[in-house]
Amino acid sequence: MPKREVDLAVISDVHLGTYGCHAKELLNYLKSIKPKALILNGDIIDIWQFSKSYFPESHMKVIRRIMKFSTEGVPVYYLTGNHDEMLRKFSDLSIGSFLLTDKLVLELDGKKAWFFHGDVFDVTMQHSKWLAKLGAIGYDTLILINSLANWMLTLLKREKMSFSKKIKASFKDAVKFINDFETTAAELAIDKGYSYVVCGHIHQPEIREIATDQGSVCYLNSGDWVENLTALEYHQGAWSLYKYLPEDFIAYVDDADLLDNEDLKMKLDVKAMFQRFKTEHI
Repeated sequence: MPKREVDLAVISDVHLGTYGCHAKELLNYLKSIKPKALILNGDIIDIWQFSKSYFPESHMKVIRRIMKFSTEGVPVYYLTGNHDEMLRKFSDLSIGSFLLTDKLVLELDGKKAWFFHGDVFDVTMQHSKWLAKLGAIGYDTLILINSLANWMLTLLKREKMSFSKKIKASFKDAVKFINDFETTAAELAIDKGYSYVVCGHIHQPEIREIATDQGSVCYLNSGDWVENLTALEYHQGAWSLYKYLPEDFIAYVDDADLLDNEDLKMKLDVKAMFQRFKTEHI
Protein backbone atom coordinates (compact mmCIF):
# COMPACT_ATOMS: atom_id res chain seq x y z
CA MET A 1 0.00 0.00 0.00
CA PRO A 2 1.61 3.31 -1.08
CA LYS A 3 2.20 5.80 1.73
CA ARG A 4 0.42 9.15 1.57
CA GLU A 5 2.71 12.14 1.99
CA VAL A 6 1.50 14.77 4.47
CA ASP A 7 3.30 17.82 5.80
CA LEU A 8 1.91 17.35 9.30
CA ALA A 9 -0.23 14.74 11.06
CA VAL A 10 -1.92 15.33 14.43
CA ILE A 11 -3.42 12.63 16.64
CA SER A 12 -4.67 12.78 20.21
CA ASP A 13 -6.64 10.85 22.83
CA VAL A 14 -5.38 7.42 21.80
CA HIS A 15 -5.57 6.08 25.38
CA LEU A 16 -3.11 3.25 24.96
CA GLY A 17 -3.55 0.82 27.84
CA THR A 18 -7.34 0.91 27.85
CA TYR A 19 -9.87 -1.51 26.38
CA GLY A 20 -11.42 1.21 24.23
CA CYS A 21 -8.23 2.04 22.32
CA HIS A 22 -8.28 1.06 18.63
CA ALA A 23 -4.54 0.40 18.43
CA LYS A 24 -4.62 -1.85 15.34
CA GLU A 25 -6.55 0.73 13.36
CA LEU A 26 -4.18 3.50 14.47
CA LEU A 27 -1.20 1.35 13.53
CA ASN A 28 -2.66 0.86 10.05
CA TYR A 29 -3.10 4.61 9.74
CA LEU A 30 0.43 5.41 10.92
CA LYS A 31 1.86 2.87 8.48
CA SER A 32 -0.13 4.41 5.64
CA ILE A 33 1.34 7.92 5.91
CA LYS A 34 4.70 9.54 5.34
CA PRO A 35 4.58 12.73 7.45
CA LYS A 36 7.19 15.46 7.54
CA ALA A 37 6.23 15.99 11.21
CA LEU A 38 3.96 14.25 13.73
CA ILE A 39 2.19 15.84 16.70
CA LEU A 40 0.81 13.70 19.52
CA ASN A 41 -1.61 16.10 21.19
CA GLY A 42 -2.08 14.48 24.59
CA ASP A 43 -3.60 11.38 26.21
CA ILE A 44 -1.58 9.04 24.03
CA ILE A 45 -0.76 6.67 26.90
CA ASP A 46 -3.46 6.45 29.54
CA ILE A 47 -1.29 6.52 32.67
CA TRP A 48 -4.39 7.02 34.85
CA GLN A 49 -5.61 3.52 33.99
CA PHE A 50 -2.27 1.91 33.17
CA SER A 51 -2.02 -1.70 34.30
CA LYS A 52 0.63 -4.36 33.73
CA SER A 53 -2.18 -6.83 33.22
CA TYR A 54 -3.43 -5.02 30.11
CA PHE A 55 -1.02 -3.57 27.58
CA PRO A 56 -1.36 -5.70 24.41
CA GLU A 57 1.35 -6.08 21.80
CA SER A 58 -0.76 -4.02 19.38
CA HIS A 59 -0.50 -1.07 21.80
CA MET A 60 3.27 -1.51 22.06
CA LYS A 61 3.51 -1.60 18.26
CA VAL A 62 1.89 1.84 18.09
CA ILE A 63 4.64 3.17 20.37
CA ARG A 64 7.32 1.50 18.26
CA ARG A 65 5.83 2.92 15.07
CA ILE A 66 5.81 6.44 16.55
CA MET A 67 9.41 6.10 17.70
CA LYS A 68 10.36 4.74 14.28
CA PHE A 69 9.32 8.08 12.78
CA SER A 70 11.67 9.78 15.23
CA THR A 71 14.62 7.49 14.52
CA GLU A 72 14.13 8.22 10.81
CA GLY A 73 14.53 11.95 11.52
CA VAL A 74 10.84 12.91 11.42
CA PRO A 75 10.14 15.53 14.15
CA VAL A 76 7.77 13.98 16.71
CA TYR A 77 6.21 16.34 19.25
CA TYR A 78 4.56 14.71 22.27
CA LEU A 79 2.30 17.25 23.99
CA THR A 80 1.13 16.11 27.41
CA GLY A 81 -2.54 15.74 28.33
CA ASN A 82 -4.39 15.02 31.55
CA HIS A 83 -4.25 11.21 31.25
CA ASP A 84 -0.47 11.36 30.71
CA GLU A 85 0.14 14.38 32.95
CA MET A 86 2.79 12.43 34.87
CA LEU A 87 5.07 13.13 31.91
CA ARG A 88 4.85 16.88 32.56
CA LYS A 89 7.67 16.61 35.08
CA PHE A 90 9.90 15.80 32.07
CA SER A 91 8.56 18.68 29.94
CA ASP A 92 10.92 20.07 27.28
CA LEU A 93 12.90 16.82 27.19
CA SER A 94 14.48 16.29 23.78
CA ILE A 95 15.90 13.04 22.40
CA GLY A 96 17.06 13.40 18.81
CA SER A 97 14.01 14.51 16.79
CA PHE A 98 11.62 13.62 19.65
CA LEU A 99 10.39 16.47 21.88
CA LEU A 100 8.22 16.13 24.97
CA THR A 101 6.47 19.38 25.91
CA ASP A 102 3.17 20.84 27.13
CA LYS A 103 2.33 23.20 24.25
CA LEU A 104 3.74 24.09 20.87
CA VAL A 105 3.66 26.91 18.34
CA LEU A 106 4.60 26.15 14.73
CA GLU A 107 4.65 28.37 11.67
CA LEU A 108 2.77 26.80 8.77
CA ASP A 109 3.17 28.61 5.47
CA GLY A 110 3.54 31.97 7.21
CA LYS A 111 0.69 31.40 9.69
CA LYS A 112 1.14 30.52 13.36
CA ALA A 113 -0.54 27.41 14.75
CA TRP A 114 -0.96 26.87 18.50
CA PHE A 115 -1.11 23.26 19.70
CA PHE A 116 -2.07 22.07 23.20
CA HIS A 117 -4.24 19.31 24.66
CA GLY A 118 -6.91 21.51 26.25
CA ASP A 119 -7.42 20.04 29.73
CA VAL A 120 -6.50 23.45 31.21
CA PHE A 121 -10.04 24.55 30.30
CA ASP A 122 -11.64 21.68 32.22
CA VAL A 123 -12.86 22.89 35.63
CA THR A 124 -13.30 19.29 36.82
CA MET A 125 -9.67 18.58 36.00
CA GLN A 126 -8.46 21.63 37.91
CA HIS A 127 -10.54 21.25 41.07
CA SER A 128 -11.87 17.66 41.27
CA LYS A 129 -9.25 15.46 39.65
CA TRP A 130 -10.47 12.38 41.54
CA LEU A 131 -13.91 12.88 39.99
CA ALA A 132 -12.37 13.17 36.52
CA LYS A 133 -10.41 9.93 37.07
CA LEU A 134 -13.56 8.17 38.26
CA GLY A 135 -15.35 9.40 35.14
CA ALA A 136 -12.51 8.05 32.98
CA ILE A 137 -12.94 4.57 34.46
CA GLY A 138 -16.70 4.78 33.83
CA TYR A 139 -16.09 5.91 30.25
CA ASP A 140 -13.74 2.99 29.56
CA THR A 141 -16.31 0.56 31.00
CA LEU A 142 -19.02 2.11 28.82
CA ILE A 143 -16.82 1.68 25.73
CA LEU A 144 -16.26 -1.98 26.62
CA ILE A 145 -20.01 -2.58 26.99
CA ASN A 146 -20.60 -0.65 23.76
CA SER A 147 -18.12 -2.92 21.92
CA LEU A 148 -20.03 -6.00 23.06
CA ALA A 149 -23.35 -4.44 22.03
CA ASN A 150 -21.98 -3.52 18.59
CA TRP A 151 -20.65 -7.06 18.13
CA MET A 152 -24.18 -8.35 18.71
CA LEU A 153 -25.65 -5.71 16.39
CA THR A 154 -23.21 -6.77 13.68
CA LEU A 155 -24.32 -10.38 14.02
CA LEU A 156 -27.90 -9.20 13.62
CA LYS A 157 -26.85 -7.08 10.62
CA ARG A 158 -27.96 -3.93 12.40
CA GLU A 159 -26.26 -0.53 12.38
CA LYS A 160 -23.67 0.07 15.10
CA MET A 161 -24.27 2.76 17.72
CA SER A 162 -22.23 4.87 20.12
CA PHE A 163 -23.56 4.93 23.69
CA SER A 164 -21.35 7.84 24.76
CA LYS A 165 -22.38 10.01 21.82
CA LYS A 166 -26.04 9.42 22.61
CA ILE A 167 -25.45 10.29 26.26
CA LYS A 168 -23.52 13.45 25.38
CA ALA A 169 -26.22 14.54 22.94
CA SER A 170 -28.95 14.04 25.55
CA PHE A 171 -27.33 16.28 28.17
CA LYS A 172 -27.42 20.01 27.54
CA ASP A 173 -24.52 20.52 29.98
CA ALA A 174 -22.28 18.25 27.87
CA VAL A 175 -23.12 20.17 24.68
CA LYS A 176 -22.56 23.47 26.50
CA PHE A 177 -19.18 22.28 27.80
CA ILE A 178 -18.02 21.44 24.27
CA ASN A 179 -19.19 24.79 22.91
CA ASP A 180 -17.58 26.68 25.81
CA PHE A 181 -14.34 24.73 25.33
CA GLU A 182 -14.12 25.60 21.64
CA THR A 183 -15.03 29.26 22.23
CA THR A 184 -12.49 29.67 25.02
CA ALA A 185 -9.71 28.13 22.94
CA ALA A 186 -10.61 30.38 20.00
CA GLU A 187 -10.73 33.56 22.09
CA LEU A 188 -7.30 32.89 23.58
CA ALA A 189 -5.83 32.12 20.16
CA ILE A 190 -7.28 35.32 18.69
CA ASP A 191 -5.88 37.31 21.61
CA LYS A 192 -2.42 35.82 20.95
CA GLY A 193 -2.63 36.50 17.22
CA TYR A 194 -2.60 32.88 16.05
CA SER A 195 -4.26 31.71 12.83
CA TYR A 196 -4.92 28.17 14.05
CA VAL A 197 -5.62 26.63 17.46
CA VAL A 198 -5.39 22.84 17.61
CA CYS A 199 -6.69 20.87 20.61
CA GLY A 200 -7.72 17.40 21.73
CA HIS A 201 -9.25 16.39 25.10
CA ILE A 202 -12.98 16.50 24.28
CA HIS A 203 -12.90 13.71 21.63
CA GLN A 204 -14.85 15.87 19.18
CA PRO A 205 -13.19 16.05 15.72
CA GLU A 206 -13.71 19.49 14.24
CA ILE A 207 -12.45 22.07 11.78
CA ARG A 208 -14.31 25.36 11.79
CA GLU A 209 -13.80 29.09 11.74
CA ILE A 210 -14.76 30.85 14.97
CA ALA A 211 -15.31 34.60 14.93
CA THR A 212 -15.53 37.02 17.86
CA ASP A 213 -15.59 40.79 18.21
CA GLN A 214 -11.79 40.67 18.36
CA GLY A 215 -11.25 38.67 15.17
CA SER A 216 -11.40 35.10 13.92
CA VAL A 217 -9.38 31.90 14.10
CA CYS A 218 -9.55 28.40 12.67
CA TYR A 219 -10.33 25.99 15.52
CA LEU A 220 -9.31 22.35 15.01
CA ASN A 221 -9.69 19.22 17.11
CA SER A 222 -8.14 15.89 16.17
CA GLY A 223 -10.85 13.79 17.85
CA ASP A 224 -9.73 10.44 19.26
CA TRP A 225 -8.87 6.78 18.60
CA VAL A 226 -11.48 5.36 20.96
CA GLU A 227 -14.71 6.17 19.12
CA ASN A 228 -14.17 8.53 16.19
CA LEU A 229 -10.82 7.17 14.89
CA THR A 230 -9.79 10.52 13.42
CA ALA A 231 -6.67 12.59 12.82
CA LEU A 232 -5.85 16.03 11.50
CA GLU A 233 -3.63 16.41 8.46
CA TYR A 234 -2.00 19.54 7.07
CA HIS A 235 -0.70 19.33 3.50
CA GLN A 236 0.07 21.87 0.81
CA GLY A 237 -1.37 24.76 2.82
CA ALA A 238 -4.68 23.17 3.78
CA TRP A 239 -6.09 21.29 6.78
CA SER A 240 -8.24 18.16 6.47
CA LEU A 241 -9.86 15.78 8.91
CA TYR A 242 -8.96 12.13 8.36
CA LYS A 243 -11.55 9.48 9.26
CA TYR A 244 -10.45 5.85 9.49
CA LEU A 245 -12.51 3.51 7.31
CA PRO A 246 -11.86 -0.25 7.53
CA GLU A 247 -12.59 -0.77 3.83
CA ASP A 248 -9.57 1.40 2.95
CA PHE A 249 -7.30 -1.22 4.52
CA ILE A 250 -8.88 -4.48 3.32
CA ALA A 251 -5.90 -5.32 1.11
CA TYR A 252 -3.43 -4.13 3.72
CA VAL A 253 -1.36 -6.76 5.58
CA ASP A 254 -1.77 -6.29 9.33
CA ASP A 255 1.68 -6.65 10.86
CA ALA A 256 0.06 -8.14 13.97
CA ASP A 257 0.20 -11.37 11.95
CA LEU A 258 3.68 -10.86 10.54
CA LEU A 259 6.89 -10.07 12.43
CA ASP A 260 9.02 -9.00 9.49
CA ASN A 261 12.51 -7.56 9.16
CA GLU A 262 11.11 -4.03 9.27
CA ASP A 263 9.51 -4.67 12.68
CA LEU A 264 12.76 -6.15 14.02
CA LYS A 265 14.73 -3.16 12.73
CA MET A 266 12.20 -0.84 14.36
CA LYS A 267 12.78 -2.51 17.75
CA LEU A 268 16.56 -2.15 17.35
CA ASP A 269 16.26 1.52 16.32
CA VAL A 270 14.11 2.34 19.37
CA LYS A 271 16.52 0.48 21.66
CA ALA A 272 19.46 2.43 20.21
CA MET A 273 17.63 5.73 20.67
CA PHE A 274 17.01 5.09 24.37
CA GLN A 275 20.62 3.95 24.80
CA ARG A 276 21.71 7.29 23.35
CA PHE A 277 19.38 9.06 25.78
CA LYS A 278 21.04 7.29 28.74
CA THR A 279 24.49 8.28 27.49
CA GLU A 280 23.52 11.96 27.02
CA HIS A 281 21.28 12.57 30.04
CA ILE A 282 22.36 10.19 32.81
